[in-house]
Amino acid sequence: MQDVRLRIGVAVLLSLTAFFSLFGALAAGVWCIVFARHLSLEKHGRLFLALALFMGFFAVVLSVSGGDGLSYFIRMVAIILIGVWVYSEQKRGEFLRLGVWLFGERAGFELGLVADMGMQAMDMLVSDFHAILLAEKLKQRPISANRIVSMGIVLVSNALRRADETAELLAVRGYRNGGSLCPVFETTRRDIIASLLAGGIALLVILHVSEFFILYR
Repeated sequence: MQDVRLRIGVAVLLSLTAFFSLFGALAAGVWCIVFARHLSLEKHGRLFLALALFMGFFAVVLSVSGGDGLSYFIRMVAIILIGVWVYSEQKRGEFLRLGVWLFGERAGFELGLVADMGMQAMDMLVSDFHAILLAEKLKQRPISANRIVSMGIVLVSNALRRADETAELLAVRGYRNGGSLCPVFETTRRDIIASLLAGGIALLVILHVSEFFILYR
């Protein structure tokens, strides 16, 4: 989706729908398969798999304790899929424009700047993670629990160092708060159709499928 306003709105709507309904989770997954053009599990497969395995652990614990772990797992995987889609579609500066459009050139600029910097930090973390994996592969070292902890420490240290450097750069350039920006968005027909279908999925979940067919008759 080209329009970040519709993309974030659809992501929030589908995430809530998937969380509260198994049918909504399945429908949200189908929606992602049909409309998420830049969602490539080949490119973001490791991130998706890691998060899915993490949720799988909690699903097993929930099943053992007597809950519906399978339903929880399906719903959370759908939410993760939506999150990976939003991450894969995001472009630099989009959250800044969205923040200014929503909340103005003071609070909106601040929130948008923080969101954009957060996404940039996420990109760098993913890049660092792939670089570490490549280095371990070249050294022919097996990935053990100790190595995973060490990798986590390196990633967090790099993220904190970059945050300090960014803060110093903003201070040197005299940034205080707010800024001037005229947000411009590109909305395509595909964006509108996808958004309407996402709204339809949410409506079906709210009304419940059986009640929807009663109204249809």
